Amino acid sequence: MDHLKSNEQAADRDRRPLADRMRPQTLEEFSGQGHLLKEGSLLRRAIEEDRLFSVIFWGPPGSGKTTLARILAGETRAWFTSFSAVLSGVKELRKVVEEAEALWRDSRQKTILFVDEIHRFNKAQQDAFLPHVESGLITLIGATTENPSFEVIAPLLSRCRVLVLKAYSEEDLARIISRALNDRQRGLGALELTLDPDALEHLVRTADGDARTALNSLEAVASLLAVGEGKPGRISRLQVEDALQRKSLQYDKSGEEHYNLISAFHKSLRGSDPDAALYWMGRMLSAGEDPRYLARRMVRFASEDVGNADPMALNIAVAAMQAFSFIGLPEGELALAQAAVYLATAPKSNALYAGYRRVKETIASTGTLPVPLHIRNAPTRLMKDLGYGRDYRYAHDYEDAFVPQDYLPEALSGKTPPFYRPTDRGYERTIRDRLEKWRKLLEKARKNGPGSPET
Repeated sequence: MDHLKSNEQAADRDRRPLADRMRPQTLEEFSGQGHLLKEGSLLRRAIEEDRLFSVIFWGPPGSGKTTLARILAGETRAWFTSFSAVLSGVKELRKVVEEAEALWRDSRQKTILFVDEIHRFNKAQQDAFLPHVESGLITLIGATTENPSFEVIAPLLSRCRVLVLKAYSEEDLARIISRALNDRQRGLGALELTLDPDALEHLVRTADGDARTALNSLEAVASLLAVGEGKPGRISRLQVEDALQRKSLQYDKSGEEHYNLISAFHKSLRGSDPDAALYWMGRMLSAGEDPRYLARRMVRFASEDVGNADPMALNIAVAAMQAFSFIGLPEGELALAQAAVYLATAPKSNALYAGYRRVKETIASTGTLPVPLHIRNAPTRLMKDLGYGRDYRYAHDYEDAFVPQDYLPEALSGKTPPFYRPTDRGYERTIRDRLEKWRKLLEKARKNGPGSPET
C-alpha cells in the first residue's frame, strides 16, 4: 500500500507544472518582495502577530501574488478559502460568509478570503464584499495585475491596503531557477541537469521578471532535452534559444502597461528624444500592438504638440499612416519609425492645442453668441434689408489680401485675449509676426472707426 501511495504521489507531482510544484510554502522559501517582507515591515509584523488586515496585492504576472496569499494563510491561524473572479459569483460568496459566521461563532476562528483577479468582478459583485470586510468577518486578500484605482470600487479600496509587488529582479529569478534545477523532491534535481552561465542568463532575461515564465521555460528546455533520470546533462544557451524561440514581452493591450508605454512614447516625442521614441515604439510593436494605433497617436501628436511650429509634421504623420496601410507589416514599420523621428526632432508648440481649448471654454461660458450682421450671408432681399452682409469688405480687394474688420461676435471682439498665441519656434515665428501686424491694424481700425482713411 505504501508503494502504491508513493507511486500516486509521484504521478501527481509529474502531472503538475514545475511552477506549481516549486511554489514556496513558507516565507523563508519565498524570494523577492523584500520591500514588503523585510524584518519590521508592516506586513511582516501583521503575519508574526497574527493580525492580518485586508489587502490587495497589485503586481505584474508571476510576481508571487497568489503564492504570498497562500503563505499568509499558512502563517496564521485563520481559515483560508480562495475565490476565483472568473468562476465564482455572489452565490458562492454567500456560502463563504455562512461558513465564516459559523467558524467565528463556534471557535472564534477568523476567515481569510483570497480573491484572484479581483479586477474581473463587476461593481455589484465587489459591493457584496463590503459589509463583511467592514465588519471584520472576512479578511480579504485580493490579487490583481491591473491598477486597483481604476478596477476596484472606491469603498472597497478604502477598506484595504494596496501593497505593490515588483517584477522579480534578475538575481531573484536566477535563485528560483537554480533551486528548481537542484530540488530532487519538487523540482528537476533527479535529472541532474546543469545550466551554462549564458543559458541561465538567457532564461532570466526572457522571463522579463516573471517567475512563472522562468520556471515554465526551464521545464520546456528540460523536456525537449529528453534526458533520462539519473543521466547528467548540460544545457547550453543555444538549446534554450531553440526551446523558447523568442522572447515574449510583457504587454497587455487593454491594461495599465499599455497606457504606461504609450505615455512613454508620447512624452519621448514631446521631449524631442528620437532614440527613446523609437525604443518605446519598438517595444509596443514587438509585443503585438496594432501599428495603426501608433499611427493615429502620431497624427494627433502632430497637431497637439508640434502644431504650426512645423506644418509639415501633420503631413508626415498622415503619410506614414497611409504608407503603412499600403505596405503592411513588417516593411511598413519603417514609415512609422520615420514619422516618429521627424516628430521627435520637429520644433514644438502646443499653441494650437491651447488655443482650441480656450475656444471651447469660451463657448461653454458665453453660449450661442449671434453672428455679426456684416459677415452673415444674404441670399434674399429680406435678409439684405435686415442688414445681413452690410459693410462687409472683401479681403482680396485690399493690399496683401487683408482688411482690418471684426469676425468674432461683438461680445468677444477686442474684449478677450487672442485664443491662438503662436510661439517664436519654427514656422510659428512667421505666423506670430504676421498676426502681430494684422492685430495692430485691427486695433487702429477699431479706434478710428470703420471707413476711416487708415483702414
